[in-house]
Amino acid sequence: MAETIMVVEDDRQMARELVRLLENYGYRALQVEDFSRAVEEILEAAPHLVLLDINLPVQDGYTVCRQLRQQSQVPIIIVTSRDTEMDELMGMNLGADDFVAKPYNPQLLQAHIARVLARSYQSGESRVARFGRVELELSRSEAICGERRVELTKNERQILWVLMRARGEIVSRDALINELWQSDEFVDDNTLTVNINRLRGKLAEIGVEGYLLTRRGQGYQLCE
Repeated sequence: MAETIMVVEDDRQMARELVRLLENYGYRALQVEDFSRAVEEILEAAPHLVLLDINLPVQDGYTVCRQLRQQSQVPIIIVTSRDTEMDELMGMNLGADDFVAKPYNPQLLQAHIARVLARSYQSGESRVARFGRVELELSRSEAICGERRVELTKNERQILWVLMRARGEIVSRDALINELWQSDEFVDDNTLTVNINRLRGKLAEIGVEGYLLTRRGQGYQLCE
């Protein structure tokens, strides 16, 4: 089942575009309709993650973040044009899990979403992502094809999950590096290439060939 993401954005056109973007990445996307009841709508929807703007009518995003955190541990990513260090610090102090400045690269936003979801839900219940012939069991960090499975490293798992969420679209090298940079390992262009090659080797072990494609000058793409 796709994760549900709640969009809290008062610019209706931007909110609709963000909802379409999330749906294209395979998520179930909802948006707050009544900003006087923003917290109540979020709690009623029980999403897996909230994308929260700061500049909102009735009450600002900081207030929503604080009130939401008093009642729920749902992951919150602040997405806003107010991108000063003080804005980021305030958001984190109020309990936000991440901070993305507008205008954002859609692939980088997706990488932030994937990282926060993985960090928030990788323990506990088993979570499985699927694209084409491959399943990714996040809690066990294993790739599965039919009856065969192989264990992945943390970086291999994150690369595969980001590519799966792209649903066959090309993901740039920069977007993948940004995703892996958030881990405790140093990642540069060569490190990414090594991890991609190792992931291909792991997939080959379970009989999956031609699944992870390199698009020269553009990035990487999964093929169903």
